[in-house]
Amino acid sequence: MITPSSINEVQNRIDIVEIVGQFVRLKKRGANYIGNCPFHSEKTPSFSVSASKGIYKCFGCGKAGNAVTFIQEHEKLTYPEAIRWLAEYYKVALEETTQSPERVQQYHTEESLRVLNDWAAKYFHQELYESDEGNTIGLSYFKHRGFRKEIIERFLLGYNADNGLALYSHATQHGYTAELLEKAGLVKNRNGQYFDTYRGRVIFPIQNMTGRVLGFGARILKSNDKAPKYINSPENELYIKSKVLYGMFQSRKAIVKEDECFLVEGYTDVISLHQGGVENVLASSGTSLTEDQLRLIGQLTKNLTILYDGDAAGIKAALRGLDMALSQSFQVKLVLLPEGEDPDSFIQNKGASLFHEYVKANKQDIINFRLEVGLKEIGNDPVAKSKLINEIAESISKINKAEDFSLQHYYIKETIQKLDLDEAAMVNLVNKYIRERIEQEQRQKGKPTIPTPTNEEVFEEFPQTINTPSAQDEKDWELMRILLAHGNKPIEGFLHVADMINQCIDQGFLENSIVQSVFKEYYQYYEQTGILLSETHFINHPDATLRTMIAAKVHPNNEISHNWSAIYGIETLNGEENYINEVESAISYFDLKNILKMQDEMTRLLEKETDVNTITKLQMKFMKLRLDEREIVKKYGTTVYKHLKKR
Repeated sequence: MITPSSINEVQNRIDIVEIVGQFVRLKKRGANYIGNCPFHSEKTPSFSVSASKGIYKCFGCGKAGNAVTFIQEHEKLTYPEAIRWLAEYYKVALEETTQSPERVQQYHTEESLRVLNDWAAKYFHQELYESDEGNTIGLSYFKHRGFRKEIIERFLLGYNADNGLALYSHATQHGYTAELLEKAGLVKNRNGQYFDTYRGRVIFPIQNMTGRVLGFGARILKSNDKAPKYINSPENELYIKSKVLYGMFQSRKAIVKEDECFLVEGYTDVISLHQGGVENVLASSGTSLTEDQLRLIGQLTKNLTILYDGDAAGIKAALRGLDMALSQSFQVKLVLLPEGEDPDSFIQNKGASLFHEYVKANKQDIINFRLEVGLKEIGNDPVAKSKLINEIAESISKINKAEDFSLQHYYIKETIQKLDLDEAAMVNLVNKYIRERIEQEQRQKGKPTIPTPTNEEVFEEFPQTINTPSAQDEKDWELMRILLAHGNKPIEGFLHVADMINQCIDQGFLENSIVQSVFKEYYQYYEQTGILLSETHFINHPDATLRTMIAAKVHPNNEISHNWSAIYGIETLNGEENYINEVESAISYFDLKNILKMQDEMTRLLEKETDVNTITKLQMKFMKLRLDEREIVKKYGTTVYKHLKKR
């Protein structure tokens, strides 16, 4: 186990903006940072990161937490694994109470595969340099491709010997089981005999955003008509091809910096572009783009430029998969390289400067490219023209009208001009595809389809109903947020805000169990030490449920748009500048709740009482309570009053 002091040291080093920024493109917005959520698909940013509080929250899917929970969620790690990841990132030496003699045996399947893959990647890389065969065959191949030593090191390229047992023998000697090696795809079993999968091949480790090895690609070097040129790891708990892009670890920072991602087909294209100085590049490894891959790219940039070699007609079919990129609000561009060139050869022959010049001069948007290719193919064939019109209309329908209205309108204008169409007919066709898509999505969700729209409209999905918490639950959390955010601040008549809340609030009125435990721990700690706890204590609390809920609740979505102050002269009245009003308003709810409770008690007593003097006294107390009630409602509004009256 990792010692608490080591965990505290790691947590004290953490800059959550820096950590989240490794995976999500963040933009400053007021006091916080915003970006597209990495945990669900979204077109407009709802993922907020607070640098001062050290927390994140998505107001779309509800995910929230601190830097540790972010790494846990994003990288699918346990809490100790996330701490180790952060310790490695910040170069903190961890102290552990116990050390495992057999590391592989301690972890579940996923961690076992991670450990094995990391070991195998280092083994292959070492073989490239230290074995005669690796030097003569593998290293010679990479040098022939023009790869320098530093680029070979950056991508951890390697080699596996041709004898069929090199990796298997070394791995089993290091304690890895044949079953685990087979699951990772590193060996195969034929009639009870194990042999290396990647024998006689150069190795391309495939890494995730943090550099952990998920799997391998391997290229054969000998001429063999029966064997495929490239083979990849089989899918397992770690390696899922549709969720992986080659070069993500090496390229992510450059993609964020340039705010653009070049997409190529193969491993060597990525490596050559890096060596040539173009580092914002990823490879799809010959597959059509998937939603999961687009989500990875979308965390870093919404500008996607695809580099293709070959003739335009030959790649037309592959482009259909890019419609989903349009639906996710990507700005999709396409560059066809000169005949006979691929990204690898082009960058090596021309260099980075000419590469960028060529890309700038030859970028085309996906719709205009498809129009250009289609017009060359259809000739005077009306059937082919009709098919092209439908394909283009379906692509345009994927563009989100609310976010990209001008772009959608532009493409419709371009299409009707180049294909000589009636504008109303084209708009109707685009709307038809939008209706069909929405109806299909509604059917998949098991909901009634929405009404058929008019032809002039392009419809969006209706928002899903969101279940809201009770007024009492909201007020419990609001009081807790105020206590943690402002507890140590001065307020008239009390030592500080925490003292005022303690004296004015009957904690028996708190109904949320997590809030109750926070209050109990907060004031017990204060009584024992004289120190008021901060948000940080609970955000990093050992209780995973508590720290996740705290992170979600102390990060309210109440920030005024950063443009409002400049345009309208409106300033925010939340947080630091208005904490006294926040405190008094929150306490007023519980004051009113107490008053209403006492009114109920007075009513019950009056119903039973027969003594005239006692009845008069009770009526006087009841009238005083009503006056107090009206004063609170007058000062703080009727919303809370209505919620309490319904209870």
